[in-house]
Amino acid sequence: MGGDGGANRDALELMVNLFKTLLFTILAPGTLTVIVPWLLLPPGSRRMHGELADVVGLIAIVFGAAIYFWCAWDFAFAGKGTPAPYDPPKLLVTQGLYRLVRNPIYVGLMFVLLGEALMFASPTLLVYAPGMWLAFHLRIILYEERVLKKQFGEEYLEYCRKVPRWIPRWPDRNSE
Repeated sequence: MGGDGGANRDALELMVNLFKTLLFTILAPGTLTVIVPWLLLPPGSRRMHGELADVVGLIAIVFGAAIYFWCAWDFAFAGKGTPAPYDPPKLLVTQGLYRLVRNPIYVGLMFVLLGEALMFASPTLLVYAPGMWLAFHLRIILYEERVLKKQFGEEYLEYCRKVPRWIPRWPDRNSE
C-alpha cells in the first residue's frame, strides 16, 4: 500500500461534494430558476419565438448557468463544501469569480432569470427577477455575511474590503 490514502480521501470528498452540489442545484436554484418561472408563465408563452430576444435571453441563461457551475466547482474543490447552506464550504473561497465579486452565484442566477424574462417576453418574469434579487440581497446582508464573519473572522472582513458585494471589479494587480 502506498501513501496515496490522503489523495484518495480528497478525491472521494470532492466527488461527494460534487454529488451533494448537484442535488442541491436541482432542489434550490433549479426550483427558483426553472420550476417557479415555468409556473409563472401562461401556457401559451412557454416557447421561444425565434426572435433576437430569444437569442440574447438564451446567451444570458447559458452565461448565468456557467457562472453558477464554476462557483459550485470552486466551493467543492477549493472550499471543501457545497453551495447548500446546510453544507457550506469549510474554507473561505476567494478564487475564480470570487476574486471579482462576493456573490457570483447570485449574479449568475440573476442572469438566468433575466434571460428567461427576455426569452419568453414575460412581464411577470421581469418582475420576478428583481424580486428574487431583493430576496438574495436580504439573505446576504441579514444572514450570510453574519455567518461568514463569525466563521472566518478577519480573513472574511479583509476579503469584504477588497471585493464588492454585487458589481464585479477587477482586482488591483499591484495589491496581489
